[in-house]
Amino acid sequence: MIQRARSIAFTVLFLLGSLFWSIALLWALVLPRKQCSAIVRCCYFGYIDWIERYILGLHLKVEGLEHIPKDTPFIVAAKHQSAYETLKLMLFLDEPAIVLKEELTWIPLWGWYPMRMGHIPIDRGSATQAIRSIIKGAKKVKAENRPILIFPQGTRVAPGVDAPYRGGLGKLYKDVDLPIIPMALDSGVFWGKNSFWKKSGTVTFRFLPEIPAGLKPQDMMQQLEDAIETHSNALLEDKVEDVQKQ
Repeated sequence: MIQRARSIAFTVLFLLGSLFWSIALLWALVLPRKQCSAIVRCCYFGYIDWIERYILGLHLKVEGLEHIPKDTPFIVAAKHQSAYETLKLMLFLDEPAIVLKEELTWIPLWGWYPMRMGHIPIDRGSATQAIRSIIKGAKKVKAENRPILIFPQGTRVAPGVDAPYRGGLGKLYKDVDLPIIPMALDSGVFWGKNSFWKKSGTVTFRFLPEIPAGLKPQDMMQQLEDAIETHSNALLEDKVEDVQKQ
């Protein structure tokens, strides 16, 4: 009962807060991208982080930060199980450009911010057009010396469910010529896809050793999938029993 009350309170505050900050920060949209991103990160994403921790009771443990390159662009290829990681990664990656659904930029007011912050929207209607738009955006982000965040399965996948890794990442990897940092996680245990009811606990993000640029795309994809799935499954085994007690 308490956990359900937490979920309701969190959802209300999430929606009201998103509306409030979308209006309150409109002035930041006229600032240069870097300054706008810093303000949105501090105010909006900081607010979301606060209500996650103190209303929902959902905390974060980050492992492997030593694998993140310093002062050079790179690609983070992350497991995707919920909206949690999309919101949270903005807090500790330096101005990441997220490859996201174009439909998110259509949300009134809120959708203006991803565009101003230099994220990479994609039209998923055509696979060819989608990968072209990703590569074009990624090359621009690389020139700005910023990291790129992509979810190689292309959509949220429930914990323990097998879903293919899309080959578009292989072409992006080859054309943009950047190293890849795999990231495993277990967020779906607590915040399921399209699930209103959420659980308290501690999500783990685990950054894994770099896959260097220059490999054959198919070799990179095999290394990436093996690393992400092995570590995500290991994290899942550690959490399921604790969550079932809620």
